Amino acid sequence: MSTPIVITMGDPSGVGAEVTVKALAERDAATRAATLVIGDRDTLARAAEVSGVSLPLLDPDASGDGIRVEHVAVAGLPGRFGVLDPACGEASFRFIERAVQKSLDGQAACIVTAPINKEALNAAGHHYDGHTGMLAHLTGSRSSWMLLASERLSVVHVSTHVSLRDAIARATPERVLETIRTGHRHLLRMGLEAPRLAVAGINPHCGENGLFGTEDDEALVPAVKAAQAEGIDVVGPISADTVYHRAYQGAFDLVIAQYHDQGHIPIKLVAFDTAVNVSLGLPIDRCSVDHGTAFDIAGTGRANHGNMLSALDYATRMTRAAR
Repeated sequence: MSTPIVITMGDPSGVGAEVTVKALAERDAATRAATLVIGDRDTLARAAEVSGVSLPLLDPDASGDGIRVEHVAVAGLPGRFGVLDPACGEASFRFIERAVQKSLDGQAACIVTAPINKEALNAAGHHYDGHTGMLAHLTGSRSSWMLLASERLSVVHVSTHVSLRDAIARATPERVLETIRTGHRHLLRMGLEAPRLAVAGINPHCGENGLFGTEDDEALVPAVKAAQAEGIDVVGPISADTVYHRAYQGAFDLVIAQYHDQGHIPIKLVAFDTAVNVSLGLPIDRCSVDHGTAFDIAGTGRANHGNMLSALDYATRMTRAAR
């Protein structure tokens, strides 16, 4: 079998198993053969049953058409959907840990992650802000970035899961410049010959020449000028209340958002079911669905798997693009 795309099942109590089996059921046999799910076999079987997916669950090296599963045994799983449980947090961590090791060893082409629950993860003793921070730690990376990609709007964040106060403090000229560079490199890798970037401002109207704050002038302007001096096509800062509309209309290929909600809100407004979460700055490739565990509908068979299909499509593009 060729180096597979690996899907981590996510929290066993959430919708990850369901969206995974549904998405793979819509793929052809050759694509399924080149995909490996890391997770809990029993949970996947229950998800397939409630979803009406009749494909068999196969061992990783088995022949025939089905869903290939590398089972990771974790004690104490609740055996039902829709509950917050530390054992599920432990399972989420172990699935990802196994996938990262396979990727570092050259046994996985790209990791696609189904959703985890941060509260369950921390209850299990794994104190991360989410997938991005965990992956940075597991790969020994100094830093990482979250990119949200969709057909008409893509955003990379200077910071993500921190308070707004801390996010503003983290928007230093150095961090903003490195975010610009990282986003630019990724777009080049994905085939854009001349990426156009825009930096969103921090304050209303980018501070209005100091009337509403000086952070834009002190942190963002120097970063933009430094990136321009390196030959990167980037402009800004541009007021956040207009830059996303301009990007959505085709003026820019990527927006540099200064904090979590500034980037997430516009993406989830225009591409809630299709946006893909991509980790940049790591030695491995990883993308993900851009939704949570949805405990309220887990186990009902009603979870929308469109986002997982988009993530798998993006993973395929990444594996075909030179690093």
